[in-house]
Amino acid sequence: MKHVLFAAAVALSFAGLQGCAVTSGQSSVGQYVDDATITTRVKARMAEDPTVAAMRINVETLKGTVQLSGFATSQTEKDHAGTIAAGVPDVKGVRNNIVVSTPQK
Repeated sequence: MKHVLFAAAVALSFAGLQGCAVTSGQSSVGQYVDDATITTRVKARMAEDPTVAAMRINVETLKGTVQLSGFATSQTEKDHAGTIAAGVPDVKGVRNNIVVSTPQK
């Protein structure tokens, strides 16, 4: 009996989440998961690429649009980060707000 009540409580919890907005402007839990997956894929591809300093670039995704921010040491690095993000499945657009700055000596 306890297992049935627990299962029912879990099912109701998940049912309640289906209609909740996750963050401002986000439509559903499913959309949030999709955006999180895109963000993870972009970060992983940047981490694998030796020409992009993934630790200096922030990645956020909202409704399939990836926003890049942070710093790059060259315009080439900035552009390549945008190309990487655009090549990830389900990306609808890229906003490349990375700032190009030369390292201090």
